[in-house]
Amino acid sequence: MTNLGDLEIFSRVISMGSMSAAGRALGLSPAVISKRVKRLEERLGTRLFQRTTRQISLTEAGQGFYERIVGILSGIEEAEAFVSGRSGAVRGTLRISAPTSFGRMHIAPNLKGFMDAHPELTVNLMLTDDFSDIVGGGFDLAIRIGELSDSSLVARRLASVRRVLCASPNYIARHGEPASLEDLANHICLPPHTQDVWRLEGPEGNVTYRPQGSLYTNSSEVVREAVFSGMGIALRSTWDVGPALKNGELVQVLPHYEGSRNVVLSAVYPSRQFLPVKVRLFIDYLADLYGPVPYWER
Repeated sequence: MTNLGDLEIFSRVISMGSMSAAGRALGLSPAVISKRVKRLEERLGTRLFQRTTRQISLTEAGQGFYERIVGILSGIEEAEAFVSGRSGAVRGTLRISAPTSFGRMHIAPNLKGFMDAHPELTVNLMLTDDFSDIVGGGFDLAIRIGELSDSSLVARRLASVRRVLCASPNYIARHGEPASLEDLANHICLPPHTQDVWRLEGPEGNVTYRPQGSLYTNSSEVVREAVFSGMGIALRSTWDVGPALKNGELVQVLPHYEGSRNVVLSAVYPSRQFLPVKVRLFIDYLADLYGPVPYWER
């Protein structure tokens, strides 16, 4: 039978992205990690990783093997969490995927309170603007902003997301303020290429507008910096630009139009019969932190 420790090392190499990072997390040298992975490959009679001088990636066999053992490892952690939860302590690793900007602004600054309350728990927070494969990526949960439709996952709503059209005072001084949605055709708009249609709610109900501009990017943070620099008009969430709207760094334009209210902030996790204690505790922590009216809206 395969050593469970080898499976944990294999899984950690995938979640951490390298053998050296997995070694640091587990307190083992890269040489030991490599040896244990090689032992696992020899036992299975197949190569699990493709190795180059710069990176490692899963082979087809490795991907299939990982997808089948991740549930086993998670089940073991759930059993340990059940027992440790009864004793009042939560142990193990909590693996979280979150959007880059939101994670930097509203998760990272608040991790200390959660980790202080659970000192025996390790948190692995991965920030990405892509919708991560929760099961395939070995995540316990993901924080997502958007309209959720994947029925294979369970989602808990954490907060509403209000999005407004905004620009810098400098931009308005140079280009004027649009008086109607049609006026946007005479302005520079800043849409990420992944959001090339703005879905808005206004006096006439739900409307869509296809913004035009000279800057296109896959980075929400690039758009944020562009609107602050006076480059154009953007559709931004209040969790991102709320303070700037309050202190006058940005101004709201066309205030009768806002982003679709179907977009929400949610915690998403695999549909399991038993929710791991560490996941429930973290979701409860965020729900209490953000509250019915998030602090960025107060």
